[in-house]
Formats: sequence, structure tokens, C-alpha cells
Amino acid sequence: MSDQLNQDDMRNEYDFSAGVRGKYAKRYHEGSNIVVLDADVAEHFPNSEAVNQALRTILELQKRKSA
Repeated sequence: MSDQLNQDDMRNEYDFSAGVRGKYAKRYHEGSNIVVLDADVAEHFPNSEAVNQALRTILELQKRKSA
């Protein structure tokens, strides 16, 4: 695709003049820790803090069981 065609497709309200190329490239390359819960599971947790607490409880129970 030519540069002229790309420029013509860009909307006027888009302004990338202050943008920094590759600003988040390193972070993106390192990966992500996003986990998506199924809807039936998510309905039991109001937020990520509740999910983390439940998982910590399970981990603690596993430690006690194996000790």
C-alpha cells in the first residue's frame, strides 16, 4: 500500500505528531499476565482482589495438605 493511500485513509482527528514509536514494544514483547474467567466463574467474584484472595486461600490449603 502506498504512503499516499495510507495518508488518505487517516481521519483528520487523529494526531500522532507527539507519538513515540515503539514506546511499549518491550513490555508487549515480555508478554502479558491477563487471565479471562469464564462467565459462570466471574459472576462469583466482584473484582480481581476477590479472585486473588480465593487463589491465595487455595494455595495455602494445598501447602497445609502437603506438609
